[in-house]
Amino acid sequence: WQRFNNGAATHGPVMLRQLLNKPLVISFYSKHWQTTGFEQLIRLNEIQSEIKANGGNLLVINAENDDDLTKLAWEKGLSLNFYYDKGNEIAEMLRVYSDSDPVWNKFSGIDANAPLLATFVIDTAKQIVYDHIDLHLTGTFSPDQILSAVYESALVRSNKKSA
Repeated sequence: WQRFNNGAATHGPVMLRQLLNKPLVISFYSKHWQTTGFEQLIRLNEIQSEIKANGGNLLVINAENDDDLTKLAWEKGLSLNFYYDKGNEIAEMLRVYSDSDPVWNKFSGIDANAPLLATFVIDTAKQIVYDHIDLHLTGTFSPDQILSAVYESALVRSNKKSA
């Protein structure tokens, strides 16, 4: 785990239970996507407070354990939670990574097999309620759709608790 608050690395435990008891926005990041990947992190950072206000959590899954991320977080003042997906296990489960079909077969300029830039919203029942896989490198996930999916999932959870 790596957690940043306004660019500074923070320490302390992150409980998986705390992340999964609310709708969870998961976004995949890799330094190999260069500018497009950096822009995605900045956009996620911009909507993070709204995700929390709508009753959700945000987790960025990074395929590499690298120091460039710390430098980027500091330079851009990011306040994000990162999880290192060693072996791309989570990315494989969500079908945004494959050893048998590496990304360099699909995109020029990528010289390492990395997860696709993708964002998901998972509700508390562990069902995907929103997904966006950036197959055209447009960087155009919809913040409004993400926030709506988080809000609706949190509302369903809240209604189940009160019933």
